[in-house]
Amino acid sequence: MTNITRRTLLIGSVGVTGALTVGGLVGCGRSRTAVGAGSAAVLSTEATRRPTGQRVVTAQLNPRAASIDLGGLSMATWAYGETVPGPLLRASAGDRLRVAVTNTLTAPTSVHWHGIALRNDMDGVPGITQKPIDPGTGFTYDFTAPEPGTYFYHPHSGVQLDRGLHGVLIIDDPHEPGQYDQEWIVVLDDWIDGTGTTPDEVLKNLQTTNGSGGMGGGMGGMGGMGGSGIGESMQSPLLGGAGDIAYPHYLVNGRIPTSPVTLAGKPGQRVRMRVVNAGSDTAFRLALGGHRMTVTHTDGYPVEPAVTDALLIGMGERFDVLVTLADGAFPLVAAAEGKSGQGMAVVRTSPAAAAPAATATPSELTGRVMLGTDLLAAASSALPDRGVDTTHDLVLGGSMAGYRWTLNGKSFPDTDPLEVRQGQRVRLRFRNHTMMFHPMHVHGHTFALTAGGARKDTLIVRPMQTVEVDLQADNPGQWATHCHNIYHAEAGMMTTLSYQS
Repeated sequence: MTNITRRTLLIGSVGVTGALTVGGLVGCGRSRTAVGAGSAAVLSTEATRRPTGQRVVTAQLNPRAASIDLGGLSMATWAYGETVPGPLLRASAGDRLRVAVTNTLTAPTSVHWHGIALRNDMDGVPGITQKPIDPGTGFTYDFTAPEPGTYFYHPHSGVQLDRGLHGVLIIDDPHEPGQYDQEWIVVLDDWIDGTGTTPDEVLKNLQTTNGSGGMGGGMGGMGGMGGSGIGESMQSPLLGGAGDIAYPHYLVNGRIPTSPVTLAGKPGQRVRMRVVNAGSDTAFRLALGGHRMTVTHTDGYPVEPAVTDALLIGMGERFDVLVTLADGAFPLVAAAEGKSGQGMAVVRTSPAAAAPAATATPSELTGRVMLGTDLLAAASSALPDRGVDTTHDLVLGGSMAGYRWTLNGKSFPDTDPLEVRQGQRVRLRFRNHTMMFHPMHVHGHTFALTAGGARKDTLIVRPMQTVEVDLQADNPGQWATHCHNIYHAEAGMMTTLSYQS
């Protein structure tokens, strides 16, 4: 039994009942059963989410090889259509989504619904919640979206997220008063696919060079690697090591700064911006020249309104902000934190105003900068007070050797699961023992930062920092928990929040 790995066990849990007896296999003398993705508990929880007369929203996704125009640059990549981001999907809280996926790629794929507290067997993580969608086959995701918010979807297969495979999912609140004139969806991204390399080649270079070209935070960088995509040591005063990859392009809504999208409005209008960082290795510092932003939501949940000049957004995080538009043309800049380069869109309320330069650097970028960990939960989204039943430490580590990232000293699939039981209040203590930031993400749940902090599903843990969060174990199954730097996750910084019965 010594060659049984955690991944072997998890794959065994993907079935009709999802039952998995662990104790007897590892010889610890105590039998415990993991609540698998297809278990009765998962199906029962889903049934409670489905109201009488539930509306069904259908959609189709076709991952394929595509040539994408980034604004005068044509890139061969994988995408869900002819544009990046992919199709906008939209429903209301309580709706049932049925999304049929047909894989026309040359590799297996999947779709993960980032931030949604959905049924476990629809979470889209091959080897944990489903089998991969093989080339030439399909899979229909069928789930209730219980909570409103700004979410996105992407593969959970290798480093496919770092291609053009992502899109936004908005779950509307039918009871929300609105109080804004327009809505803009703003997607931030780092781009390297089709520029002479691919994300798979970048990962291979990181691993075969022992990360020496770009472990900008883990253990210190040692110079660039030419066309490999691996960057020099990248540092940020706010985040420490800020990434491993020097991207040639940074995008806002799929466009490079020299050919930006234009977001049109009128002076005095209130605009709700729903901002998603779909990047794989880059945090973005976002600011709108000539304006301040009022943060109203993060990761789908309301926060106490907070006014800021700029937002620092980790990979996988989402923020909703309100802005009141001035008269003119203004740069909406997403500066790649700790790196060289930026994405940009133009906000225009006056046809006669001169367009900002692609290199515009609004003063707001160096004003007040807010992180998700700075926000407080609104009363409506606060996690009810109760005692903590179980605590798990997650020590974030990294090694130059083979480009290996760890949780509690182990790399997935050999990491130890975080065992919980239905109904428990669980405390997760993220302890970053590296010199790089890590955006940590828990599938299928939201958590609350202790001491009244915001409800989130993804948060930045800065170097040598400890962040504590609490979650309610109310969504049974096996849930991936990992760093949302996709290269760190693929190199081992992942485990499971594992419900036991």
